[in-house]
Amino acid sequence: MWLPFAIGSSVFAALTSILAKIGIEGVNSDLATAIRTMVVVVMAWGMVFLTGSQSGLSEISRKSWVFLVLSGLATGASWLCYYRALQTGAASKVVPIDKLSVVITLVLAAVFLHEQVTPKSAIGCLLIGAGTLLMVL
Repeated sequence: MWLPFAIGSSVFAALTSILAKIGIEGVNSDLATAIRTMVVVVMAWGMVFLTGSQSGLSEISRKSWVFLVLSGLATGASWLCYYRALQTGAASKVVPIDKLSVVITLVLAAVFLHEQVTPKSAIGCLLIGAGTLLMVL
């Protein structure tokens, strides 16, 4: 069941890049990020209430709160950097570098989550890194 959502994420991320590049023209990148964030907040809370998930709010542990807040801060920092890069750089160069997050995630998952790095995933990461270099140089 995860695969359709992962594909959807990829398609919407691609649309995000193109739509943002068009929309950010003549707009301060921090302001553009704030506008995007407000839309995401409204949409996310809309889904919470649409699915009736708000009742689980009181059941979230302190540890989960801390890590969800830290994740939100990382997301905000990522979006601020992404929009600044997108405003001044070509989308065809900014996006591949942004997607190096796949490689960084694999390394961090191995170090902090003790997930196994298989030969297949290591080769994939090397290919992503090489492909990124090829695209941006």
